[in-house]
Amino acid sequence: MSAAVTTTPEGRAPSHSSGARGSPRRPRARSSVVRRSQTRAAWLFLAPFLLVTAVFTAIPVLAALGMSLTDLTSRDIRTPLAVEFVGLENFVDVLTDVAFQRSMLNTAMFVLLCVPLNLALGLALALLLNRGIRRLRTFFRAAAYLPVITNIVAAAVIWQYAFAPRGPVNAALENLGTGGLNWLGEPPSAVAAIVMLGVWRNVGTCMVLFLAGLQSIPESVYEAAAVDGASAPRRFWSITLPLLQPTTLLVTVLMTVSFLSIFEEPYLLTAGGPLGSTRSIALWVYEQFGFGNTAASMAGSFILIAFVSVVAVVQFRFLRGKN
Repeated sequence: MSAAVTTTPEGRAPSHSSGARGSPRRPRARSSVVRRSQTRAAWLFLAPFLLVTAVFTAIPVLAALGMSLTDLTSRDIRTPLAVEFVGLENFVDVLTDVAFQRSMLNTAMFVLLCVPLNLALGLALALLLNRGIRRLRTFFRAAAYLPVITNIVAAAVIWQYAFAPRGPVNAALENLGTGGLNWLGEPPSAVAAIVMLGVWRNVGTCMVLFLAGLQSIPESVYEAAAVDGASAPRRFWSITLPLLQPTTLLVTVLMTVSFLSIFEEPYLLTAGGPLGSTRSIALWVYEQFGFGNTAASMAGSFILIAFVSVVAVVQFRFLRGKN
């Protein structure tokens, strides 16, 4: 008699291939081994960077934080362990210092003046170079970006010559019938000169970022809007600006952080003068370190880092929420 074969309700013989069930485990084991080896290789490649970061960034930051909590001055450099722990006293002294408060207001003024100007001029240049200018487009792009890669010391020397009492700027104003200004010797004009230098130096970066954002917008969107009868201003307000919101967020945060830590322009042009009207927070920290107030300068630098972090987070939350 032949052995009876049991079948499932559907009429198919049941499968008894137990070995087939265990066969997928081998590829999984191999894949886990491959992942481990890839992870070890990744950490091996990252090790030099992490070591350099720890030696030249993490350790100095922790050391600066420790100094800010003591009464360390330049006279204590030879005996750094003989200083006293004062806690947050340096931070309180810095925040209540009149010169530091003035530098905070100056820094806020630079941000409020320079960031909108950079955004507006950078977007205008990007629009011109993307659609408006047909000939020599590469030349104009390079010319607009040239100030970004220009040495700031050389640029400041040229700026000082141009805005000198007998410089070409005052000569041009006199030819127009208006009197010349003491550009770098009076607070309002000194602020204007630093703002112009800051905008001239950073507008190329804004232009490049906005240009990349414009070129990422599909041309078909503009063609569909033109077919529907949308005018050029309507396409700009309804298509270009909304689709540029991620780029605008990036440019706004980058420019805000840059001008919150502005240092080279006021240092090279006016050295914080006249009468402290152009002294920024970064310049105040530098001056305190030069005066020997090491702990105060470290406390001021951490306050600046806190300001930059808070402003960046608020901008991301606000602008991303609008998007």
